[in-house]
Amino acid sequence: MRYSLRQFRVFQSVARHASYTRAAEELNLTQPAVFTQVKQLEETLGMALLERIGKQMHLTEAGRAVAETARETLEGIERLEMQLADLRGLKQGRLRIAIVSTVQYFLPRRLGEFCTRYPGIEVALTVTNRETVLARLAANDDDLCILGQPPEGLDVIATPIAANPIVVLARADHPLAAERDIAPGRLATEAFVLRETGSGTRAAAERFFAEHGLHPRVRMDLGSNEAIKQAVIGGLGLAILSQDTLGLEGETGLLVPLDVRGFPLMRQWHVAYPRGKHLSVAAAAFLMHLRDHAGGAGGQVGPHPLKPH
Repeated sequence: MRYSLRQFRVFQSVARHASYTRAAEELNLTQPAVFTQVKQLEETLGMALLERIGKQMHLTEAGRAVAETARETLEGIERLEMQLADLRGLKQGRLRIAIVSTVQYFLPRRLGEFCTRYPGIEVALTVTNRETVLARLAANDDDLCILGQPPEGLDVIATPIAANPIVVLARADHPLAAERDIAPGRLATEAFVLRETGSGTRAAAERFFAEHGLHPRVRMDLGSNEAIKQAVIGGLGLAILSQDTLGLEGETGLLVPLDVRGFPLMRQWHVAYPRGKHLSVAAAAFLMHLRDHAGGAGGQVGPHPLKPH
């Protein structure tokens, strides 16, 4: 039988997501290309690996066996590549990082510095939402994950690498923009455009409101920081976002952080990986690079365990 590692990698992604579309997004391929790879693997094996019942895709018995073998094979090859990369040092290697979307506002600078120093390192960066990053962290899909506070239910090593102040943003001509020491209660009558439920920023905002007995009027929730900023500029309400997102809109004066009592909410960005994971030379070097530039992180910078209850 002749089947390729590429077919294994594609099929494993399809099996994990139960979706050709999501596998294509993960692998940066077109959906027809993913479908073709799976079809060729089925033809080579002479057995159906997937079946569709209603709108749901399921693995056949053969599909489950192939998916498990593909996982073991690919993990074995990755271990081999990591060992060889360790032997080569930092002249070559691959670094896989998954980050929540807000991290993209500061991480590229750190990556740029690292890649300039080690041009032989290939970086695969996945930018997604918190829920997906947590799933990837639990599944050990990446070398390192960068997010806000990891949940205590995951057994990981987490290191704070940067401060993440969360602020209330308003359009520059908003009536509250010129006020100082705004009482939290003043926000009760304002409309808000917030991140989607499940995001770290949304959770921080909800904790603040709950602590002050407030029930904010949420006009809409969006999964994009950029979309939220444009909604605020468009007059749809206030936003609660990481200060890192302010960027050009802050420089041009389109958006301003409000001086609300209790803000900014001081949080931290963390780099995390599963406890017991053997970091490659590239991953260990990038982790050290992040820690060396962690002057903006509040408190002591150093790894700390997060154990499940």
